[in-house]
Amino acid sequence: MGEDRTIEEKRSAASRLVTRMLHGYFAISRGMTLGVRAACYDDAGRIFLVRHSYVPGWHMPGGGVERRETVLQALSKELREEGNLEMTGPAQLFHVYFNTRVSRRDHVLFYRVNVLQTAPRRPDLEIVESGFFALHDLPRGVTPATQRRLRELSGEVPPDDLW
Repeated sequence: MGEDRTIEEKRSAASRLVTRMLHGYFAISRGMTLGVRAACYDDAGRIFLVRHSYVPGWHMPGGGVERRETVLQALSKELREEGNLEMTGPAQLFHVYFNTRVSRRDHVLFYRVNVLQTAPRRPDLEIVESGFFALHDLPRGVTPATQRRLRELSGEVPPDDLW
C-alpha cells in the first residue's frame, strides 16, 4: 500500500511538472489559454469518462482550443479523439470557469452534450482507459473537479466560477 502511494505521488509530481511546462509554452505562444470540456451522456443517461496517462484520475473529455479553431470545432475534435464520440444534438454551454489550478490565464468552457460512440476507444499513450458509467456507479478515482461538475449539472449545487 505504501509503495503504491509513493508511485502515485511521483506520477502526480511528474504530471504537475508536465502540465506547468505545457502551460509555460502556451503562455509564450498564446495570450490566454482556453479549453473545452464536456459532460457526455449516452442514450441510457450514462456519462463518458477518460483516464489519461499523464494525470491521475477520471475526467470528462476535453482539451485546448487551438489557433484558428472555434470552440465547437475543438469540442468536436476532442470528443472524437478521446472517445470516438459524435454529438447527436447541439452542445449546450453550461458554464465558463476560471482554472486557477493550471495557470492564472486559463479558462474552460464546459458543455453538456448527448453523444453516440462510433467505436470502442482503444487505450493508447494518451488515454489509458475510458467508458460510459452510470451516475450512481462511477469508477474509483473520479477527480474532485469532475465530481463538482456533476453536482452542478444535477442542480445539487450552483456552478462555481473556479474550476
